[in-house]
This record gives sequence, C-alpha cells and structure tokens, in this order.
Amino acid sequence: MLEQTQVGHSRRTVLRAGGIASLGLALTIGAGTPRSVAEQRLSKPGNGTKLNVLFIGAHPDDEASTLAALGQWKERFGARSGVITVTRGEGGGNAVGLEEGPPLGLLREAEERLAVGTAGIDDVFNLDGLDFYYTASAPLSHQVWGGDDVLERIVRVVRATRPEIIVTMNPSAVEGNHGNHQQAAMFAVEAYLFAGDPEKFPEQRKEGLQPWTPLRLFRSGANGKGTTGPGAISAGYAPTIASDVVFGCWNGTVSATGQRWSEIMVKAQREYVTQGWAEFADPPSDPDKIPATWLTTLLSRGPLANPTSGDDAALLGAVRQAKGGLPLGSRIEVRPRRHAAVIGLEESIDVTVSAPASGALPQARAKLSVPPGWSVSKAQDLGTLASGRSKTATFTVTAPSNAAPGTHVQVWAEVTSKHGAGRGMAPLRVAGAVEATIVPLPEIAQFRAWTKRLNIQHLDALVPELFAVPSGRTRALGIQVENHGKSDASGTVAVELPAGFGVEPAQRSFSGLRGGASSTLDFTARNSDASIPVANTAPNAGVWPVQIKATVGNQTVSRSVVMNLVPSGTVPAISASPTVDAVWDAAKYPGDKLDISAVWDGAKTTPEDVSGSAWISRSGENFLVFVDVVDDIRGTILPASDNKRQRRTDSVEIYFDPRGTAANTAQTLILGIMPSMDSMTGAPGVGRDRDNYQGEARVTAPGVRVAVKMAGTQDAYRGYQLEALIPFSVLPDRVDPARMGFNVVINDSDTQNKAAQTRTAWSTYPGMRADPWRWGELSVPGLSDRGSQPVAPRLPDTAAASVESPQSILQSALGGVPLGGHAALEGGVQRLEVRARGRSIDVDFSSRTGGTARAYLWDGSTVRGQRISQVPTGRTRMTLGSDIPVGRGWMVLVSLEKGGLVAAAARPLSQRD
Repeated sequence: MLEQTQVGHSRRTVLRAGGIASLGLALTIGAGTPRSVAEQRLSKPGNGTKLNVLFIGAHPDDEASTLAALGQWKERFGARSGVITVTRGEGGGNAVGLEEGPPLGLLREAEERLAVGTAGIDDVFNLDGLDFYYTASAPLSHQVWGGDDVLERIVRVVRATRPEIIVTMNPSAVEGNHGNHQQAAMFAVEAYLFAGDPEKFPEQRKEGLQPWTPLRLFRSGANGKGTTGPGAISAGYAPTIASDVVFGCWNGTVSATGQRWSEIMVKAQREYVTQGWAEFADPPSDPDKIPATWLTTLLSRGPLANPTSGDDAALLGAVRQAKGGLPLGSRIEVRPRRHAAVIGLEESIDVTVSAPASGALPQARAKLSVPPGWSVSKAQDLGTLASGRSKTATFTVTAPSNAAPGTHVQVWAEVTSKHGAGRGMAPLRVAGAVEATIVPLPEIAQFRAWTKRLNIQHLDALVPELFAVPSGRTRALGIQVENHGKSDASGTVAVELPAGFGVEPAQRSFSGLRGGASSTLDFTARNSDASIPVANTAPNAGVWPVQIKATVGNQTVSRSVVMNLVPSGTVPAISASPTVDAVWDAAKYPGDKLDISAVWDGAKTTPEDVSGSAWISRSGENFLVFVDVVDDIRGTILPASDNKRQRRTDSVEIYFDPRGTAANTAQTLILGIMPSMDSMTGAPGVGRDRDNYQGEARVTAPGVRVAVKMAGTQDAYRGYQLEALIPFSVLPDRVDPARMGFNVVINDSDTQNKAAQTRTAWSTYPGMRADPWRWGELSVPGLSDRGSQPVAPRLPDTAAASVESPQSILQSALGGVPLGGHAALEGGVQRLEVRARGRSIDVDFSSRTGGTARAYLWDGSTVRGQRISQVPTGRTRMTLGSDIPVGRGWMVLVSLEKGGLVAAAARPLSQRD
C-alpha cells in the first residue's frame, strides 16, 4: 500500500507496512543466502568493495548481454564485476502483473540481482534515477535525472569500488539508441574521465574517497562483423569504423558448473520476467554457432593487448599482466589535439606514459606508428620514470594527399622499457580542409557539442546525418560549412539530390571563412514527384542518399547524408458540430484517406491480418480522427484497471506534434486507444503514453471523446472502427497550420500473451516511435498561426529510493558503498542490535544525527515486517510487528536518511527465549 510523503525537495513513494511484503520479493545478493553470504561478510567489519570491472547502465537488464563475459572473467581470471543501474526501470512494461512505478522498480531490482547473481556478480548499485518512459532523447533523460547529480553519484561509486575497467552502453546519438541508454553511457564516459581528477567533486575526499583513474572504457556490442564458434576471438572482428578496436570473449566456454556460459547467460536473462524474457529461447547447442560477447574500446589509458590473443585480452594491461608487457598499473594515453586530421597539415598527438605505483619504468622510449603513406615525427626517449610519475611526448603526423576524407584510421603509440613493452591507440578521422554537411538535428547537435568539449569526437563516427522532406512539399535545409584548416577559405557548396527531388539553389558560394570557423548556408529541398512511395514503402526503405560537395580551388570534398521522405496531407475544415459515434461520414471527413497499412515493426503480413485507413478533419478548435482497422484475431482483452501501455494488445495510437518541430515526444501528444476493455463490447481504454502528460485520458486529456464499433464477434472478429475528438486545448502547443506533425499507428496482437506482433502506420520509419521529425506532415488551411506557447511536460515523479529497498540496504551494509550512490550520513546507524522477543522484533541502534529510519525484517526471500519512523539523535528502539513467527537465518535491515545523506546497516537476527 502506497502513501505519498515529502522527502527533501522531491516527492517519493514510500512503501508502508505490507507494501513490500505483498510483492514477495526475492531479495538476494548474488546467488547467496543470508546465512551463507551476507552473515559471513557482515562478520568482517570494514569489508569494502573492490571491483575490477564495473558495468554502467540505465535499467535492470541493460547488462544482460554481457553476463557471459563478466561471469567468465570472474571464474577463469579472477576479475570481480559489479553493476551500476541508474534507474530501477519503474517506467517500463510489466508482462506478469499490474505493478508499476515504485513497486515495479523493486520487482525489477530483485530480478536484476537474481540474474547477475547467476553470473557470479554480487554487487549492484541502484542510483535512484527516475525511469519515466521510452524516449530516444538523451537531453530529456539528463533533465529528468538531474544531470550532474547522477554523475556525482556514479563518480562516488567508481571511487568507492575502484574498477580498472568500465563497461557501458553506446553513448553515441545513433538511430534507435534509447535516450536513457545513451545518457547513462555519456555519464559513464564522464565518470571515466573525471573520477581520477581531484578537482571534480572534491567534497568526496572529505568522505574518505580518493580520486581513482580507471584504465579502460568499453561499450557493450560492436558495429561490424565477427564470426561465431571457438575460433571467433582468434579470427578477430571487422569493425564498420576502421578505427574501432574490438575485443571479445566467446560465450561457448564450459563453466565450472558443466554448463556453457551461453546457457548460463540465457538462464540469467530469463530472470527478467517482468520484461517478458522468461521465455527466451535456448542458445545454440552447436558450438560453432555460439557467438562471442563483443566490446568496443571507447577510451584507454592502460596498455592494449592484441584483441585476438584470447578471452582475457580485454583485461590484459589493466586487470591482468600481459606476457612481456609493461608492469601492471602502467599507463599509455594517446591524445590527439583534435580528432580531424586534415590532409597535408601537421597534427599534434600527445603520448603520456606513466609508471605504476609499484615501481619505476627504466629506459622508457615511445614511438608513433601511423598508416602507410603518412608522415610521423621520430621516436623519443623518455628516460626513467619514477614510481607513479608521468612524462608526455608530443608527436606530429600528416595525412598524405591521397588519403580519403571521411575515412577513419588508427594511430598507435608503442612504448618500450627495461621492464616490458606496451601499446596505446588513438582514432583519427581524415578530413578535407573545408567540409560541408547538413545542420544536425538539435539533439545530435547537443551530442556533438559534448564530444567536442571533452575532445572525444571519435564517438561521433557512427552518428547518422539525417533530414526529412514531406511528400510533394519543401523543407528548409541548412548546410554547415567548416574550415578545418589554418588559412581563410573561399569556395562553393553544391547539394545533389536523387531523381524526383530538387534543391534551390543548386549551389551557393562562401568567402573569407576563417580557419577553425564555420558558417551556415540556406537551401530549400523539395520532393518534386509526389508519386514516389513514402517512408519504408519505397524500394530503398526510404533511405535517400544526398551528396553535399564543398569545393575550394581544385579540391572537392563530398559528404553523403540521408534524406527521409515522409507522407503529407491536408486537414479540411467542416462547419457542422460533429457527433462522435464511430460512423464514417463523407460530410465529416471530406479529406483524403490516409493509408496506415504499411508495416513498420514486426513481420510482413496480409491485409486480412491487419490493415487500416484513417481520416482527419477540423471542427473549430477540435480535430476529428476516424480509423478503420481490419483485423482477423482479437488480442488480449485487458481489464479496465490495465488501461495503459496500449502496445500490449490490439490498439491504435494517434500522434500530434503541434508545431512540427518537437525534439522529442515530451513535446507531443500520443493518444492510445484500446478498442474495448473487460469484454468485446466494453468501453474503450483511452490514455496518453510517453508524451507531454501520460496517463488515463480522463485525467491527462479532458475533453477528448472516443467512440468504437467492433466488427464481428470474438469468434468471427473482423476489426473495429474508432473515432476520436481531440480538442486543441489538450495539445502541448499551439498548432502551426503550415506543418503540424501527425501519425497513426495500429498495434496488432494475435495472441493472449500481452504483446503486439505487428505494427503498421502512416509514416513507417523504424525510429518513428520516438522521433517526431519522422512523422507525417499535415497542413491546416484556414487556421491562423498564433505562435508557439508550449506546455511544460508533466513527467512521472515517483521512483523507488534505495533507502526504501531492503535489497539495496543489504548491498550497502555488505560493501560499504552508500545507498543510491548518495553521500554517507556520518554517524548514521551505529551499534545495531536486534533480537526476537516472543513474536516481535526489537531493533536498537544509535545515531549521531537522527532522521528518517526504516527497518525491515527479511527471511531470505520475503520481507516479513517493516516500520518507518522519525528518530532522534542518540539511542533508538523500533519494534517490528507483534505476531511474527521468527525463523533461523533472518536479518534486520535498517536505513537512515537525513538531508539527502544516507546510512545502512544489517544484522542477523539473534533469538532469545
């Protein structure tokens, strides 16, 4: 049962007596029990947490694809791993129940601990970030999570656990990258860069945490091609970006349990039952078909081994000593002054070599290796580096005249000493002196500014350059010209579009562009042939290549970008006051029929399986939308209490971007309609999801009216027709009558397992669900533009906090890392004593500060009793229950919170007659 309470400056959901117990949480640390693991570790005061590898993700289950590698590294090579999870995933789906919000977050935390425990991971750190809904926006995730507040907590955990290696998700703004995943990875990059800097978060030193410098940063996964089977690692990985260095660990190795790690990983992944993973298919039984876990090197300070040398290659030089390598703890950091290497210009690269704390590096020498045809300055003697000391050598490299702009290369620093040798690498991009490309989408521009500020622009290599043009219409196109050279430049920029498209003008000139500066030229792109199929219905799946050519003198540098063709239409006005009755009427819908039958997600299908049409019109300041859906099998009929997440069964989603310029869906309206609930003839379920104000429409969209007529019966089902009236007043901004964004999506489920198998739509690009710029465009004749007046997003604001999570409290008590990565409450919970008195539990402890105390009685799998109380400074007694049958091995877990500072303690229950 839930009650709302004010804690600090944010509203949190607190689970009162019976709330957690009713969830039946399996609160485990790894695969252990209170008696076999927790009690033993608690008996050793000061037992801290030292990790070798730390995975940083956004949600429980983000680490799932790496568990075979992390488990092997521990079992075979002694490398201990842990996991940071920024949120508990309370904004995600629930395939097994109605829990959402904080109760779902606690369930997902328990699932994560069970899953990673299967791979031998004991340490999971949940950072109390809010999981709000699916988004492709890293900036929105940064805003909701509180930005540097989360980064500070990540750095605190890194400094407390001291990992040599960090593994994270993809930090780049690539297509389809979940915004939470991207932002968590961006935080991981910053933590890698900043955790060793004493100037960053200096207050943490007062907590006893010293700066810690990780040696390597990977992202899980890779772009390119690798083979499967026992020879996968020795065969190596062929990356799409030639400058990527990809390591691997084969999943088919047999573990000490007798199972292959591929089997253990699937067993672990099936623990994420709320996410529908319980039915994951078995892994391949043929060893030759078992894949490897691939990891892409993002940054490195430690000597890099040959990636083909074995399953532990990623660990060598950081966690494990490489044969013939520099002593463990040595560092080689290769830092180009800039990522772009301009053809014919000298570029400077700094190579910093550091001796380990354990001893000196005598007779150190560094040289730089470059691709064939490049020039490079000579090797340099560094002399003897004393223990812990560093020296930097600066080299120059020059790309030859025949180098291809836009290609990526590796530059290696080779360091030798009397005590071994090692290598470090930096990626470079070959650049023309002057290059031109489209002005990026706002959120890609923000990402590029971030990479430039941190001098990690190689992370931009996979980021697409995209823009959209509406069918039969025009779109303003800004072209950004950048001078990478040192001298002023003048020249021309030409834009070349495929047949059926045009651009005005075809070419523009620029002059006097200073070295290091950029300028924007204005063009207009148009679709001159409205018969060309839109979105993914085109023969090329809607990916239209556009060439942008910058010419200075006799040198032309061409850059390829991608144009998407989205559908367009017009919203006619009607004079009559409409009736919402789910009956199509030509007088109400005089406009064009919109085809919403194209598949954008799922397998290809037939018109009888799922297809549809839509119409839209305007009556005063109301939009009317009619949708006709053909369907042959009725999906799950959900109870009225489950009016959310419409994609789990048959439903329709209607998207509005009032200004046609939304950067993410928090600036839009997404109306979801399930045709009936409770029965075939029940009232429709209407709500909003992942938009400006999600929730049931009766609250979030007052004035919206929906009518539905079912076609056929449960046994002879033929689909449904629905009609919706959407007042302008529920839109998150005023309508731009020239370019309103719009889409209609059909979710089709042919099963009873609460999952939609096929999704069709009007605009069908893969990333459309989170990218409003890929929706169709509507004009609204006769409507005046009154300018923008945006409504601030109302996002979910409740998340389960670590002080409310018994499993996190035990984690903190065992490892000493403060709850949620927050700062520790000095003198928080001291001299904790617990005992059974009859059928109640006395909990006694001291505190030098007092605050909000929470106590939980845990039997190893379920919370049996709990209490929350405001406690004073000094000695406190809290009593748990009055009728509790006490068993052996039970524990009492206590958290204390005051002013954002936290403390945790745990004690096995001692029984007294």
